[in-house]
Amino acid sequence: MGKFKFVIKRSGAVVPFNPDRIANVIYRAAVSVGGRDKEKSFELAKKVVALLEETFEEGYKPHVEEIQDIIEKVLIENGHAKVAKEFILYREEAAQRRRDDSRHFSKPNELIPWRKVWRSLDWAVTHNLNTVEAANIRIRNGEFPHIVHEAESFYETQLDTAAELIKERSSELKMVMVSGPSSSGKTTTTMKLEQRLKKSGMSFVPLVVDNYFFDLEMHPKDEFGDYDFETPQALDLDLINEHLKRLAAGEEVRIPYYDFKSGKRSADSTPLQIHDHEVLLIDSLHGLFPEFSKEIPASQKFKLYLEPLLQMKMPNGEYIRWTDLRLIRRMLRDSVHRAYNTEQTLLHWHYVRASEKRNILPYSNTADYIVNTSMPYEVSLYRPKLLTHFAEWEKKYENDPLREDAYTRAARVRKMLEAIDPVEDDTPVPGDSVLREFIGGSTMEYH
Repeated sequence: MGKFKFVIKRSGAVVPFNPDRIANVIYRAAVSVGGRDKEKSFELAKKVVALLEETFEEGYKPHVEEIQDIIEKVLIENGHAKVAKEFILYREEAAQRRRDDSRHFSKPNELIPWRKVWRSLDWAVTHNLNTVEAANIRIRNGEFPHIVHEAESFYETQLDTAAELIKERSSELKMVMVSGPSSSGKTTTTMKLEQRLKKSGMSFVPLVVDNYFFDLEMHPKDEFGDYDFETPQALDLDLINEHLKRLAAGEEVRIPYYDFKSGKRSADSTPLQIHDHEVLLIDSLHGLFPEFSKEIPASQKFKLYLEPLLQMKMPNGEYIRWTDLRLIRRMLRDSVHRAYNTEQTLLHWHYVRASEKRNILPYSNTADYIVNTSMPYEVSLYRPKLLTHFAEWEKKYENDPLREDAYTRAARVRKMLEAIDPVEDDTPVPGDSVLREFIGGSTMEYH
């Protein structure tokens, strides 16, 4: 046993000391700058622990900031300046987000596409769907099918606009990238967009980005030991860029294949080439991440960004959070298609969110067009499916210092679901709705 049994978190909570977390933190920073040596991360973590033990007395409870200071020192003194720089940058970004979260700023938040948000709010006010109370009144008046129709029409109109913008640039485009955070509706939107563009004579060749994952053993882990597939560095960005450049030049490439069961990638699996009048169609979390397609000129790519930008205020005056909508969507989808139970999704959401804030949301405003994929009626369908679960999780994690994030989210979502009137019958929802990707019953064939 080492000198330390506990660590003090920034919130003041006292949690068990776990040296493996130090190794994971170092490895994640190394991966961000192209490193993949896990053994070196554990070796450096041992040096961090040794220096901690030299610095503090037995039984001392080091603060997380003190541990991070020593991580920086060890990285620099052992010749890992690039990793240290990345770690320092990550700490500063995280600190800035905490400062921003604790204040009310007049300057715009760079993570929010404000122009699209304003238009979505204007639409919600016009249709009397900008507050939970107003939506409840419409539901009680038997207007649920009308709400569904209005919302679906708004979404479809946005897709029409996106298709027109792509067609205008069809002579020079080599690829269309559909991007957005987890459970924003990329799969359905990509398919519906493809249907529209095929009618106008455009042909698409899909590129499955998941095949570019590194082998599982090379992935970074989060603080609970879960493999992190959410970070862009989980993908072989160099190989993606090489293939995109060659495909844009009309060359044939051989796409790798990633086996999720074995966690292994096999090279040169499937031949792929785009011909005249064909466009590469890419559905990826990280399509807007600069390193994803740095070799491709802006004129050759159309970047579409999706997010459920719901504009609906709750009785307490707060707006429903988009991340909570996506959490619920992912819970429902993962429980059906990926054999995840809903609680696992809640517990994993902390690193989904951390990666989004750093690697996805800051680039939303670089998109050529943004689609709001929220449906003002979706929360009423979620209430009967998940309210009791969130109430149970709120109680379960209330006093667990290791699961503060899960408790906070569970409590907030429980309040949201309690505020909305429940709707059990989802038959008014069209079979090809983006929401069917999550609640089931879709008439579209997902691959």
